[in-house]
Amino acid sequence: MTTSANARVDKDEVARFDRLARDWWDERGPMKPLHKINPVRVAFLKDRICAHFGRDARAIDALSDLTILDIGCGGGILSEPLARMGARVTGVDPAGENIAVARAHAEDQGLSVTYHHGLAEDLAAEKQQFDVVLAMEVVEHVPDVPAFLRTAAALTRPGGFFGGSTLNRTLRSFALAIVGAEYVLRWLPVGTHRWEKFVTPDEFSDALSGAGFRPDAAEGMVFDPLRDRWRLSRDTGVNYFLTAGKPD
Repeated sequence: MTTSANARVDKDEVARFDRLARDWWDERGPMKPLHKINPVRVAFLKDRICAHFGRDARAIDALSDLTILDIGCGGGILSEPLARMGARVTGVDPAGENIAVARAHAEDQGLSVTYHHGLAEDLAAEKQQFDVVLAMEVVEHVPDVPAFLRTAAALTRPGGFFGGSTLNRTLRSFALAIVGAEYVLRWLPVGTHRWEKFVTPDEFSDALSGAGFRPDAAEGMVFDPLRDRWRLSRDTGVNYFLTAGKPD
């Protein structure tokens, strides 16, 4: 990584995810919350991407031949279901151990996913562009959100789609995502998140607009303890999605 690239990534965050890499596919391990959220993420993204490109979301191969970039792909738990729906997926992550795990798991599953160890900026420097660019649970880990989203815009082809998810910076998110999830319920390793780096929907939307996207309204995601699953909601007070289109 170059010096300028290092300014765009938090080294401590990368090192922490490197240490957790071996547990990416353990549904009972430290990545359990992501595995719980993943069905909602996949369904939401499929519906929004298909609506954007005028496709039938009910089709098994609904994402056939769309090029998708999964920024901060980790061990590939989002990249793989997108590939199963026919997309040509590229995953990029600065944690080398994550990429090694992702490659090995995709190969074991017989899936074709291109994984790149590095930064999104590396791909932007190569002038690569994709139909869809995703940054799920990523912006709360980057030092400069507007700069990151300018890179995401450069990686999105004209007429393309951006999808992101993150945590809102509210007192409720501090109570639930930090105190509750990390210290009380132990759903996540302590230190996974820093509340001051959470991003409000207005901040996220403004940064997307500044990068040249046309953002949609935020969509919330909440945990239903009675059914032990996540679902979409109008409540954006803790977890939420934000999507956007890039003008032709």
